[in-house]
Amino acid sequence: MDVRLDKWLWAARFYRTRQKAISAIKGGQVQVNGQRCKPSRALSVEDRIDLSIEKYPKTVLVRQLSIQRRSAQLAQNLFEETQESIKAREIMEREKTTKKDSYRQEARPTKKQRRQIVRFKDHNLI
Repeated sequence: MDVRLDKWLWAARFYRTRQKAISAIKGGQVQVNGQRCKPSRALSVEDRIDLSIEKYPKTVLVRQLSIQRRSAQLAQNLFEETQESIKAREIMEREKTTKKDSYRQEARPTKKQRRQIVRFKDHNLI
C-alpha cells in the first residue's frame, strides 16, 4: 500500500489540513530519512521523519500506514517518537519556562494607575 507523505502527516494529526502539511513539506520543515522530499513521496514502515512544528523539532519513526484521519488515540499508533527527540523537546520547554521567569515584561500602566503614580509623585515632592 502506497501512502503519500502529506496524507500520512494529516492522518497522524501533525497538521490540521493536508494543505498545511503540503506547505510545510515544500517549505523544508519535513524531511524523510534525512532528505527533503515532495508531498507525493511514498512512505513505508520504518521511515524516519524529521519535522519542525512551531519551532519544536520532532523525529518520529513510521510504525503504520494510514490515509484515513481517525481519533488522536488511534493516530498515536501510526508513529513512535525517538528518545532523542523527546529529550531535546523537554530541554527546549524547560529553557522556555526559565526565560519567561527570568524576564517578565510588564504592560503599560492603565489610566487609573497613571493617576495613582502622579498622585504618589506629587505627594512625595512636598
